[in-house]
Amino acid sequence: MCLLLGQRSGSTVSHHILLVEDSHGTCELFAEALAVHRFDEVLHIEHGVESGWEFLSREYTSPPTLILLDLKLRNSSGLALLRRVRADARLGLAPIVILTTSDDTSDTAEAYANGANGYVVKPGVFTELVRLTGDLCRFWLGWNRLPS
Repeated sequence: MCLLLGQRSGSTVSHHILLVEDSHGTCELFAEALAVHRFDEVLHIEHGVESGWEFLSREYTSPPTLILLDLKLRNSSGLALLRRVRADARLGLAPIVILTTSDDTSDTAEAYANGANGYVVKPGVFTELVRLTGDLCRFWLGWNRLPS
């Protein structure tokens, strides 16, 4: 499922966000929150570790600009995908932010130990999700620079 969300005039940089999340409701809310900011990024959603890996394994020009990964997926842990991405030379430097409901310090420590670039607890209020998506996009898609 691919959603084109808004356009910025004069934008020449193509950004791609991969969201790996098993809750369809969360995916819809995230897409709505991202659309509020009128980014021209393409949001691609995968609903599990295996489908996320299949998407990332395909041949394409460049990896996603940002991977948002749920930690607690129904049939697997997001850490499994995090480890696979970090072990792949082609994908290893892709920014990965854990986006989860878990505020457990051991989950946070394990995510960072396995190569996460960030750890964010999902807000329970839509207005906070809108603010969060704006902050994530401004930093990871605007300010952050990746090696070529």
